[in-house]
Amino acid sequence: MSAHCCAPANPAVDPRFRKALWIALIVNAAMFLVELGASFGSGSVSLLADSIDFFGDAANYAVSLAVLGMAATVRSKASILKAACMGAFGLFVLARAAWSASTGAVPEPMLMGAVGVLALIANVGVALLLYRHRNGDSNARSVWICSRNDAVGNVAVILAALGVFGTGSAWPDLGVAALMAVLAISGAWTVLRQARGELREARAH
Repeated sequence: MSAHCCAPANPAVDPRFRKALWIALIVNAAMFLVELGASFGSGSVSLLADSIDFFGDAANYAVSLAVLGMAATVRSKASILKAACMGAFGLFVLARAAWSASTGAVPEPMLMGAVGVLALIANVGVALLLYRHRNGDSNARSVWICSRNDAVGNVAVILAALGVFGTGSAWPDLGVAALMAVLAISGAWTVLRQARGELREARAH
């Protein structure tokens, strides 16, 4: 979790990490469009939340690519921006789930489940690509956390679809949306704490 203060200010960029980020960016952008359409088709809040998360992750990967090889302080400040986006996403999903709970609409579970499986395959693939970089600086760690949270969220969406199918109630869908929001807020706090620590260490040297 250190900022690696003995490393050069502009470290060499691992080409494998750059390639993994590009793949992650393309996959997340494509899945954003797929899930956004499916969320409207099914009426699922958890799919809508996941589609917004895919969009946010695509933006995060783009930021990560932009700051690769830059000074450690620049990368840490970019991580703070990404943490803010993750936290904002979590708060938005909580608010959206509360609104949907008041309407009582029940989503269509078959489409939810099918798209949830597709999203899980995409996110597991991305997470495997990024796994070896999970212990880097806050910038690298943030992209790993995003992928990990997404894979967990996709499993939850699939379980929510089964719950909606079995109960005829929207509550499994809303519960998963709330879980995804909590994951986003927790991940944001983890990244923010590490990035602030890196900035303090950089200022001390």
